[in-house]
Amino acid sequence: MQQDFWRFLAGFLPFLKWWPLVNRTTLKRDFLAGLTGAVIVLPQGIAFATIAGLPPEYGLYTAMVTPIIAALFGSSRHLISGPTTAISIVVFSAISHHAEPGSPEFIKLALTMTFLAGAYQFGFGVARLGSLVNFVSHTVVIGFTAGAALLIATSQMKHVLGIEVPRGESFAHTWAQIGSSIGEANLYVFIVAIVTLLTAIGVRRLSPKAPHLLIALIVGSLVALVLGGEQHGIRLVGAIPAHLPPMSMPDFSMDTIRQLAPEAFAVALLGLIEAVSIARSVAAKSHQRIDGNQEFIGQGLSNMVGSFFSSYAGSGSFTRSGINYTAGAVTPMSAIFAAVSLMLIVLLIAPLTAYIPVAAMGGVILLVAWNLIEFGQIKHLVRASRSEAGVLVVTFLATLFLELEFAIYLGVLLSLVIFLSRTSTPEIVLLAPDPDDPKRKLINVESKPIAQCPQLRIIRIDMSIYFGSINHIQSKLAEITEVQGIKHILIMMQGVNFIDVAGAEVLTQEAKRLQALGGGLYFAGMKGKVWQFMAQGEFIREIGPRNFFNSKPEAIHVIYQRLDKEICAHCSARIFQECRSDPNLKSVTNA
Repeated sequence: MQQDFWRFLAGFLPFLKWWPLVNRTTLKRDFLAGLTGAVIVLPQGIAFATIAGLPPEYGLYTAMVTPIIAALFGSSRHLISGPTTAISIVVFSAISHHAEPGSPEFIKLALTMTFLAGAYQFGFGVARLGSLVNFVSHTVVIGFTAGAALLIATSQMKHVLGIEVPRGESFAHTWAQIGSSIGEANLYVFIVAIVTLLTAIGVRRLSPKAPHLLIALIVGSLVALVLGGEQHGIRLVGAIPAHLPPMSMPDFSMDTIRQLAPEAFAVALLGLIEAVSIARSVAAKSHQRIDGNQEFIGQGLSNMVGSFFSSYAGSGSFTRSGINYTAGAVTPMSAIFAAVSLMLIVLLIAPLTAYIPVAAMGGVILLVAWNLIEFGQIKHLVRASRSEAGVLVVTFLATLFLELEFAIYLGVLLSLVIFLSRTSTPEIVLLAPDPDDPKRKLINVESKPIAQCPQLRIIRIDMSIYFGSINHIQSKLAEITEVQGIKHILIMMQGVNFIDVAGAEVLTQEAKRLQALGGGLYFAGMKGKVWQFMAQGEFIREIGPRNFFNSKPEAIHVIYQRLDKEICAHCSARIFQECRSDPNLKSVTNA
């Protein structure tokens, strides 16, 4: 009774599952990993907020609040949540249509979108829809992030070159404006940006564990100081308020909710894809089992709660999660330590951000954008599959030239189309007993040229039988009957995990059609759930219980009795044991 109550409570408070793991040793390892993460997220948080069109401190607020809630209510022990590049660019794209970036109205709308996105995510988790992200192919994510990276780099070119580009311009118009204004570029601004970028690259190559972005910002600030700073048009980021995330209130008016609900759904979907895919990637190394539904709930609560503490939409961070695991984190306490450490760091050094040049921040963001592009995966996809490459290109171009939220929806639609296309044509394998195998094991006739029975075809369907695949299956059965003249067909059902009403109805129709021709449709090795579904729907009764068998030997033994013995008498194949041991058949042959 007590154990059942503990499980029930852990369902609402998932941190109770990992809390017994916490001890002095794990606390030490988690603290060091968290401190490392706090140093890394300091420049990232400022950069991501800049991408999102928000004041720099909002990226840090997000990195303080969302990791704590996600750690307490998620399922991953190593996932670190917070601001991310892809979500930041979507937030900017969605809200910049409604308000001036950086304005109080823009901030208010960003917080509202964050709450709505969290509500969507929380609802998905409660409804146990954690498997939804499985229908979004990794190809779509790669294409979207590559496009987002190019958009991010484009948005920073004005800061890197020191030229004026109007806000809200499209990708193509922005580059057209940059091309026409390139002669007005500020050399001092460009030097600061390039030195910052090269410093970050150099530090990362020399010492991968060092906080290369933070070091690069410091170097960029010193270069700007040496060059004369604002005297030469080098603008500074400005001081960040040295205080903890202040309370905030999203706008819950119906007009605002209707305005932002579709775009918030795109943010929610992207955030879930990021978080779950990253959590699973790290879990593969740590041998931990991830609960997708619980992860949905954790991400949803982190965004909902965060919206009341000046945090915008966040998700799992691949960089910080990977470093968290590599640094030796054991429990989600590392995420909590990272958030608390960041709070202390901001309280101590926030005024120093006043010396960070906007150009240096642009250089850092260019590197962040470059790291988003998975060149190895893109190269592999292009070589491996033309269809996947096509999806990649379509998603990439949609991200560049269409609304970002529409690009996400298009990616999801393409993923579903790919899934349906693949499952609508299940592999149907022709089988026959291997004459060289003492146990007469069934093998694919295409892998080895062996004889088949002239009256019975044995096939195996290697996928679900549902409304999308029934046309392909029906066509194959018709081909066997009409082209090959076979009236008896045995389907080995071991590879069928699911069958729906449409699939069961088609099998019933085919069974009745074959019965009318004097043959039959038979089933062997059906899984328990499939059998239960067929029985509850009375499809087994309609087809006939005598056409269902538990095993291949039983099926062949019974079906053999129903074959035309005149044809058997003149058959030279004799592929079944029953053919060779039938005394009546031998006497007919001898006669």
